[in-house]
Amino acid sequence: MESQYLSRAKELLSKMTLEEKIFQISSYILLEMDDNYENVRDHRQGNYRNPGHFMHSDNSKRPATPAEVTERINKDVRLTMEAQPHGIPPIEHGEALHGAQWGMATCFPQPIGMASTFDDEIVERIGDVIGKECAVVGVRQALMPVVNVSRDCRWGRTIETFGEDVLLSSNMGVSICRGLQKNGVIATPKHFADNYSHGGRDSNASETSERAMREIYLKPFEKCFKEGGAMSVMAAYNSWDGVPCSCNERLLKDILRGEWGFEGFVVSDYGGVRGVCHSHSLVDAEWKATALCLKGGLDVDLPRVSYDRIKKAYDEKWITEEDIDRAVLRVLTAKFSIGLMDKPFADPKEAEKVVRCDKHKNIALESARRSMVLLKNDGVLPFKKDKIKRLAVFGVGASILPVGKNYSGPYLREWIADDAKTPVEFFREYLDGYAEVIFAEDDKIEELASWCDAAIYMTTVIEGEGLDRSDIRLPGVTKKAQKDDGAIIVGKIEMEVKTDQEESIRKMTRANPNSVVVLLNGSPVDMSGWIDGCKAVLEAWYPGEQGAQAICEILFGEVCPSGKLPITFPRNVGQLPLFYSVKPSGRGYGYVENDGSPLYNFGYGLSYTEFKFDDFKHEYDKDTLSVSMSVENVGEYDGAEVVQVYVSGYNCDVVMPCLELKGYKRVSLKKGEKTSVQIILPKDAFFYYDRKMKYGMHNGEYKILVGNSSSSFFYSFNVSVREGIITEINN
Repeated sequence: MESQYLSRAKELLSKMTLEEKIFQISSYILLEMDDNYENVRDHRQGNYRNPGHFMHSDNSKRPATPAEVTERINKDVRLTMEAQPHGIPPIEHGEALHGAQWGMATCFPQPIGMASTFDDEIVERIGDVIGKECAVVGVRQALMPVVNVSRDCRWGRTIETFGEDVLLSSNMGVSICRGLQKNGVIATPKHFADNYSHGGRDSNASETSERAMREIYLKPFEKCFKEGGAMSVMAAYNSWDGVPCSCNERLLKDILRGEWGFEGFVVSDYGGVRGVCHSHSLVDAEWKATALCLKGGLDVDLPRVSYDRIKKAYDEKWITEEDIDRAVLRVLTAKFSIGLMDKPFADPKEAEKVVRCDKHKNIALESARRSMVLLKNDGVLPFKKDKIKRLAVFGVGASILPVGKNYSGPYLREWIADDAKTPVEFFREYLDGYAEVIFAEDDKIEELASWCDAAIYMTTVIEGEGLDRSDIRLPGVTKKAQKDDGAIIVGKIEMEVKTDQEESIRKMTRANPNSVVVLLNGSPVDMSGWIDGCKAVLEAWYPGEQGAQAICEILFGEVCPSGKLPITFPRNVGQLPLFYSVKPSGRGYGYVENDGSPLYNFGYGLSYTEFKFDDFKHEYDKDTLSVSMSVENVGEYDGAEVVQVYVSGYNCDVVMPCLELKGYKRVSLKKGEKTSVQIILPKDAFFYYDRKMKYGMHNGEYKILVGNSSSSFFYSFNVSVREGIITEINN
């Protein structure tokens, strides 16, 4: 039985002319918002509008307020509806990777930091906030989450992902999608599929085998649709198996719709359809590329496609009205499903109440706290507030809002919300009356670090789209300094100075035994040149607008670090690609220079407190397996631990990964508190593709390992799967 939304969409479609239909699958990007621009526009053009990506304010000194954004979107929607016979509103869409990218919305940790929480619940709350802050101003489609699995940190867009693991990426993606969709905002998992190639090169042709594609790179997308309710998907720029993803029938028709039953609509990445012509050279005209993509399973070309291009493809008989109807029906069904047809306008007053309200900022703060990973601590942390009289702070990262230069909305223009602080600002506020905070340029490190009680260096690494790396060491950075050669920089800055971050860290650690490095970055870095001399390292990622407070709280023991690495940290770039879930080697040889072991393993993260694990039990019921235990906080701090369950398959039909994460649970415990934890592995935890590429619960044997990282286990047992039934193997 078809849904009421599909029925209403079919009825509306039957009343539309060919011209009206084509306008529904065209798109438009709003680069300006002044009256003249609106007067010369054809408001019939563009079912899809992007008012959020570039619309901040006519006044470049400040971002638009939520009310201003809402009023402008309402005006665009009204003019569009008035220009059409059936009054159909457009879908206003925008980027929202870690916060809605219009005006001054709440800014959360970058996705790599979200994944470090290993906390599906708080990530769904993040998705819910982003959904609310989009919907309340009239943005009804968010171009996120990024659920590409990153197994080479040289890829600049690793910062946008949830890391290297299939299960973690899937669960994080599902959580974001659920949060968005419950608010009537269309989730758009991207980039379908693979999106990078050898050496971490963005959008290069994918040579991934179908087995690897299905085992690794497609799974998070499937989960987002089936469990997260995502109603759209973005096709990637790259080609797979010789065909661009934007017109790849194998991906968009056979797998997405045929196998998974996806009923939503497919959009291109920005300019992806033009790329079929100009980058991939599959055809010699853009209208032909439009036709190939529409035939191949794409529904809407973003960000701007004209009526003429689609009409030309129709007139030349490269596409039929049936092809157009199919795409339009999907779009109309989505509009009815999210309630856009019945309630097309947003309320400016409500927008002012909702956007960056205290509740949302508190979620940003809590997610930042949970995202940070303590990598090293030789007893120097946490700092004691009453023991430090003079704190030295160095590094560019200390004086910037730690949001990252990647899809960070108005923060890209250095607009900062009034109540968001840089790390050095928050240190000063927190230590006011206790200690002097000295923020100095790096050329003063040796002079100043030695006479302070402790020293902190805050790094910066610029990563993101178009910023792939061949070197993963901390880069040299150009920063500004005062012309006055004063020792302590506290005022505005006027001249540029080149700084070698690694050398600065070495100088600091030589000068002060209580030296800590705080990493502000979006993917692993090579620490081999400085980590031995450093007492502690905190991986803070880019933790968002409330990140400064979270960093300070963790360094001073107000909050116990609890994050876990969602991606493997190599010792050097020569080890890449390096990830934990490898398949066995035929010989076992590693590199001549090292044994191939990482610096820090997937799932790793230290704490200030200590946890005791006991009372292990496991039960199985034909096709599911549960593991239970008691966890007790026996340390001196309130804290949280992530219990992780891994599976290692053997005696299977095909070669299996040495280790795969199949379940996890974050457990928060006060000092002295004890609780029981149960993790259930569902039936599909034991699914794999056999030699004939049939997916199911095939015969095999498995070692189940329980621990708190991919290299630290405290309980294990073996099970066998025969004819779809799980039984225990007596050791």
